[in-house]
Amino acid sequence: MTTRAQRLALAALYRRHDLGVSYLQFRRSAFLAFRGECLMVRWCGMLVGIEADGYTHT
Repeated sequence: MTTRAQRLALAALYRRHDLGVSYLQFRRSAFLAFRGECLMVRWCGMLVGIEADGYTHT
């Protein structure tokens, strides 16, 4: 289960760069890692982690 902050950060990542896919496809490509605490998504050739508080890092 993702937090609201993670969902907002994911949407912000999507808007930052034209990925050539719909937001729904981008959102569905994200997955939880590290005991379900960190949302991970491939973005612009990087694997980005989004913490529960919305902090993003590579």
